[in-house]
Amino acid sequence: MRTRLAPFAALILAPLLALVALAAGTGSAQAAGYRYWSFWDLTGANWTYATQGPASAHPGDGAVQGFRFAVSADSKDASQPRTTPSFEAVCGATPTKDGTKRVALVIDFGTPQDAPQGETPPAPRTACAQVSPDATSADALAAAAKPLRYNSAALLCAIADYPRTGCGEQVADPSTPRAEPAKSGKSGNSSGPSVGLLAGVAAVVALGAAAVWQSRRRKSRKN
Repeated sequence: MRTRLAPFAALILAPLLALVALAAGTGSAQAAGYRYWSFWDLTGANWTYATQGPASAHPGDGAVQGFRFAVSADSKDASQPRTTPSFEAVCGATPTKDGTKRVALVIDFGTPQDAPQGETPPAPRTACAQVSPDATSADALAAAAKPLRYNSAALLCAIADYPRTGCGEQVADPSTPRAEPAKSGKSGNSSGPSVGLLAGVAAVVALGAAAVWQSRRRKSRKN
């Protein structure tokens, strides 16, 4: 009997497993992202994700550094500053001064889609910071774009007071940074399969069971 029912079991299990895989994929597709300021170095015409944080990086005179506010999953998909101005374009009008260095800064406040709820990003801007030779990138940024805000872990939260609140908060899906409010009093966690998907699984199981029952009924009549 088990041998005869094997084809019908396969017919039931194949779509069922496919739907379970789809459900798992639905959860993993909503990878976590974070809304934060990323830090970049400009080499030629290309931005490179900085290997050090602003508080530990010591740019040389003539460096161009960028800051971009966006929602990103990690450094591999982080959004770069949208312009690549040369050092001369930013600091050419700032005369050299003994005992200082000049650092060109590109500050990109991001898009409305990346903005926290209720906030509007300012227009991107550049600034030439003239600071002491031993100044860090954080020092240069503080000289050109106050007020800055950091959290207790020294994470840069705001540049020029943007955003006003929040700091590296998690966003469910980087492609849809604004979280939708829950439609019921139940938990808003949407990482699992949807109700429609579970209903589809139940329907496949029911149809498969009916097929097996009908097959066994026809065989019993023949016998």
